[in-house]
Amino acid sequence: MLRHGRTAWNAERRFQGQADPPLDDVGRVQAYEVASLIAALRPELIISSDLRRATQTAGPIAQLAGLEVVIEERLRERSLGHWEGLTRDEVEQRFPDEFLDWTGGRDVSRRGGESRDQVAARAAAVFESLPDVEVVVLVTHSATAMALCADVLGLTQRVHILTPLANCHWSELRHDEADTSNIPWRLRAHNVGAPGPVIPFAIRPPFDTEDDAPDAQA
Repeated sequence: MLRHGRTAWNAERRFQGQADPPLDDVGRVQAYEVASLIAALRPELIISSDLRRATQTAGPIAQLAGLEVVIEERLRERSLGHWEGLTRDEVEQRFPDEFLDWTGGRDVSRRGGESRDQVAARAAAVFESLPDVEVVVLVTHSATAMALCADVLGLTQRVHILTPLANCHWSELRHDEADTSNIPWRLRAHNVGAPGPVIPFAIRPPFDTEDDAPDAQA
């Protein structure tokens, strides 16, 4: 599960959700840097969210791997309702009660967007329909990747145990055929990417909860 490269909105700490800004110059460099790493895994299928920041990240990978990108709307980022397009400071000023819920780790549904469970359900439908091939790359978004990872691994959606993915970083899940339990998937690696600094580096105050970052960087 690969998160898209950086956009100008990411750099501005502006909520994106299902708005459609493209990659910025840094994001395009990130996409080309990560493409060779992902292509080296020899993927047999690349499925991408239909939002531009995801398809622009998937393109260089597909080119190196000699594959076509399959577009899948259900891998879109979590809808953030009336927060979309606003910076974190603007949300705090305009919707203080909602902002307090969010920083407190609660699932804010009254902003008009999706719940974590709704995001997990639509992304899991894609995951469950994957063909039986060795390596699949899902190019998606921070909150969507976290919700899907939690669903596949049998983790709660109430608290995000995994940290959010940095731009052009990925989580790698492997299926254990010998495992006969209800959850045969294992997290092999998390937040993997090209060597070097993570841009932007998310600086969070000490009072922020683990749930704070995914939507902020969505």
